[in-house]
Amino acid sequence: MGTISENIISNHVGKCVEAGDIVIVPVDFVMSQDGTTGLTIQAFEKMGGKSIYAPNKYAIVIDHNAPSPVEGVSNIHKEMRRFAYQHNAILYDVGEGVCHQLVPEKGHALPGSIVIGADSHTCTYGALNAFATGMGSTDVAAALISGRTWLKVPATIKLVYDGVLQSGVFSKDVALHMVGSLTADGATYKALEIYGEVIDTLSVEARMTISNMAVETGAKVGLMRCDEKVKTYLKSRTSEKIEGVVASDDAVYEQIITEDLSNLSPQVSKPHRVDQVVPVEKVKGIEIDEVFIGTCTNGRLEDLKIAAEILDGNKVSKRTRLIVAPASREIYLAALEEGILAKIVRAGGVILTPGCGPCVGTGGGIPADGEVVLSTANRNFKGRMGNSKAFIYLASPATAAYSAINGSISDPREVFQ
Repeated sequence: MGTISENIISNHVGKCVEAGDIVIVPVDFVMSQDGTTGLTIQAFEKMGGKSIYAPNKYAIVIDHNAPSPVEGVSNIHKEMRRFAYQHNAILYDVGEGVCHQLVPEKGHALPGSIVIGADSHTCTYGALNAFATGMGSTDVAAALISGRTWLKVPATIKLVYDGVLQSGVFSKDVALHMVGSLTADGATYKALEIYGEVIDTLSVEARMTISNMAVETGAKVGLMRCDEKVKTYLKSRTSEKIEGVVASDDAVYEQIITEDLSNLSPQVSKPHRVDQVVPVEKVKGIEIDEVFIGTCTNGRLEDLKIAAEILDGNKVSKRTRLIVAPASREIYLAALEEGILAKIVRAGGVILTPGCGPCVGTGGGIPADGEVVLSTANRNFKGRMGNSKAFIYLASPATAAYSAINGSISDPREVFQ
């Protein structure tokens, strides 16, 4: 037997597989969003698709451009709704939230399952012990028709993050450290298995932040154990029996990396590469025009709560604007009821519709030429937020919120002293 990914795939094909094998596997859930569903529908119909193999296992999510900013997007949304209604698929319309929050939140991604999505950050659900990976729209369309997909079984890199994080250092800092260490192509088509004392102490939501960024190393999946926290998270979200998949004692890893992160500083990714990661001390003081807190990486309730605690009683700098997008309607409501959003708004923040916000650069906060953005998103290449002449830094919600107050990149550990 093998690693977690090898064992999940073996369970699905009914025989033992190992890295390098090419297999056809049944798929447990499929997802596409408004940036990719149009192509998925075209491929589905070009293949002669008449019906979806399992409509209750396919979700269409309108999140990347929601509400629609232009008529072309409106027409795509209209086509998505038509396809969903025609085939009885699950539709999460404008305002429901980001696909990578909704799929776990609605109990669609379960331990030991195989989930594919027409979005590269589908690997987020690896935090729930699911073999979850992004695919092209054509592969997704084929899976909708057949209920199966093809995989080359990936080799696995095992990461062990031990130690205790300092106050003011969060899971996003671990994620950025992981990407900076492995580099943007250091784990291409590998599976990451992520363990350690640091991971064990994090919430499931915080673990999703790390699995989400596995693809930024080139990895196919970012898998974690199914522990009691995962079972508790899913208990109210599914009636399915929850059984995790573990790595075998004799699992073969391509590489094992063990680190103590007790001295890790808050991390910042510099423009224009996600793996240009430095300690916050090296970029402290750089003036910023816009701060964005949200996205499938850091738009969850605990992210907003951390930001609100830092902003409470303070004001966003006059030279900086703060934009916040909750990751889902459920999170939006909880943040409203707990007074989290009120603290953000009183500090000068602007709240957007639950969804991707300005992350992909199609609306809701596109920076101007030459402007500097500090974002909690997962990518910062040129043009990512809609302007190739802007400069995007990535950091945790704590770093983002504290920097918004100061108008420049700041070390959040100063708040937690």
